[in-house]
Amino acid sequence: MIALPPRSTVVGLGLFCLAYSVLLFIRMLPLAPGMMGWPGPDMGLALILAWVLRRPDQLPALAIVLVVLLEDLLLMRPPGLWAIFVLLGSEAARQREHRWRDTGFMVEWLRVGVLVGLMMLAYRMVLILFLLPVSNLGQVILQYLATVAAYPVAVFAARWLLGLRRIRHGEGA
Repeated sequence: MIALPPRSTVVGLGLFCLAYSVLLFIRMLPLAPGMMGWPGPDMGLALILAWVLRRPDQLPALAIVLVVLLEDLLLMRPPGLWAIFVLLGSEAARQREHRWRDTGFMVEWLRVGVLVGLMMLAYRMVLILFLLPVSNLGQVILQYLATVAAYPVAVFAARWLLGLRRIRHGEGA
């Protein structure tokens, strides 16, 4: 017989999918048509990393791939390429979550910043390697900085709006 996942896992996954779809909907809104300004942060990526570092048991890899693949298709990026790098980055964070659990938030923020930078750099290198169109380097750097700066906002929103908290040592994951 197949064991059903715990209710907290199903509820957490549902909340994640709802929050990610709201972020994707906001990202798709034509707020300033025709104007190309400063790039905004990738709040979806910040939410994924915040969720994986707080409740890795509630966010399976398949869910991460599916939501980012949907985002790739809707934003007309190469299908699956960014999803692969988000999966690799989130799984690297998931494997280190138990070691990062006791560190302060500033250390976590620094580690997430390095991880996001490596993910964006690898994505850009693959685009260049396969001669696909790449964005302006200045725009990519500004998006990186905006994403790293928005990570505390994503953590705060996940904690206070969605009730996402860290796993304690006795809970296990």
